[in-house]
Amino acid sequence: MELYKKKKEKDYDPYEENPGIAPFSEPETQIMRKLAISFDPHIWVNVHSGMEALFMPYDHKNRTPDGLPSQQMRLLLEELNNVHCHKRCMIGSGGGSVGYLAHGTATDYMYDVVRVPMSFTFEIYGDNTATLKDCFKMFNPVDDTTFKRVLNDWSAAFFTIFKLGPHQIDVHSKAAVSSMDKWVSIDEYFDGYLMGRRNRYGKKMEVLEVGMQEIRTYFRLFLLSSVLLLFMFCSRISKTGRQIVSAIPI
Repeated sequence: MELYKKKKEKDYDPYEENPGIAPFSEPETQIMRKLAISFDPHIWVNVHSGMEALFMPYDHKNRTPDGLPSQQMRLLLEELNNVHCHKRCMIGSGGGSVGYLAHGTATDYMYDVVRVPMSFTFEIYGDNTATLKDCFKMFNPVDDTTFKRVLNDWSAAFFTIFKLGPHQIDVHSKAAVSSMDKWVSIDEYFDGYLMGRRNRYGKKMEVLEVGMQEIRTYFRLFLLSSVLLLFMFCSRISKTGRQIVSAIPI
């Protein structure tokens, strides 16, 4: 697809926008992709900092999607801006709001490929007074009062999404969300919900099984290293014991 080609804008800076050697070349992105297509997520939120904004697709285009789904996403973002962002947040597409286009982003992939009906990018904080040399202050609240405000506002914003999201999705996609039993609780997830699920392409995605394989591999390596250390320790004791015996006069 267009958004996953190695397209670079005129102001491309490899020190700020390293796309990797190929799409999904990093293990973190591979895990996230496997998780996303292993069930049918309804809401995706990519959390950033650097400014205060509520973005919807697209990042690689200077526009938002067409039709009712886009209108429903905007209505939800406007509600969040009024209630939790106190009308400070910018609303719109990422590509049309920040002044540059970003290709191959997680939010665009979730919306166009995984078909998550509510896909967002939240910019939760930014200090415009910070200098370029003070990167931490630019992206993070450094005083206790601001930190608590950011934490409280955005934590409450997520609860609002959980409350209003199902209604907004039901409005524009009753066929996709015919009943609430398709919403997955976190308890079901940790109880192994993904082990028995199949994605929309019919392929079983045993995400948790892959994780268990990794744990078993590390456990085997731990046992092997423990045995080797024990062997070395016993050998050292044996050599030390022989030296002490030989030093005793007859």
